[in-house]
Amino acid sequence: MQALNHWPLAARRRITGVLTDIDDTLTTEGAITPEALAALGALKAAGLQVIAITGRPVGWSEPFARDWPVNAIVAENGAVALLSSQKGLLRTAGGHQQLSKLYQQDAPTRLANYARMQQVAQRVMQEVPGAVLSQDSGGRETDIAIDHSECVHLPPELIAQAVQIMRNEGMNATVSSIHINGWFGAHNKLEGARWIVRELLGRDLDAEMDHWAYVGDSTNDQLMFEAFGNSVGVANVRRFESQLTHRPRYVTVGERGAGFAEVAAAVLAARAG
Repeated sequence: MQALNHWPLAARRRITGVLTDIDDTLTTEGAITPEALAALGALKAAGLQVIAITGRPVGWSEPFARDWPVNAIVAENGAVALLSSQKGLLRTAGGHQQLSKLYQQDAPTRLANYARMQQVAQRVMQEVPGAVLSQDSGGRETDIAIDHSECVHLPPELIAQAVQIMRNEGMNATVSSIHINGWFGAHNKLEGARWIVRELLGRDLDAEMDHWAYVGDSTNDQLMFEAFGNSVGVANVRRFESQLTHRPRYVTVGERGAGFAEVAAAVLAARAG
């Protein structure tokens, strides 16, 4: 991982869109900071596409999709998207805003998978000492999440045990900075990014990778770190460095929201120059 100031000016000038994780990338102590929120707004005001991709549930994401200056939030590790761009934002007769929600799986598949996932969640909680569902589980539609660092603490060996149970049950499983997420289906953060760029913009992400940056902080960002030449880890990614098979190309000085603001400033400075 190179310091952010090694990110070439020519590469930054090509950036037209920023994809970002949310927890511990935009947020600090569970909330977005004014600095990170201003950075999102500055990117949008400069005409960049700004899309958040998170393991958080769609229900948890809805107020942020309405209020933050982003084009969309892709939740539940690529399974469902909330569109808040001009294309996706709807208004009711009373003037209240409603979000357009898109799914990668059809309704019968989601229903069947939901029932299977609850059975796996029960098995994890029975077999892994101290394992509990994440507090945001009520808003989840297409995955399950076991808390390991948000409100409780699970040591690495128990995190690994929970992941293995999910995978033995045929689920995909990944570990974020706070949760262990499991789901049925081929989607993930990278597939979710490809999907939303196609749905929202009508474009092929793989054909324009050099025009996008990705910002993340943990092991569940590895697919994105590998895929994007312009990948950046906020400084707290270093806590996972030994566990990362694929590391970000660059790393910020600041942690969490302060680190994201550094990335935005680097992109905007290149455009201004």
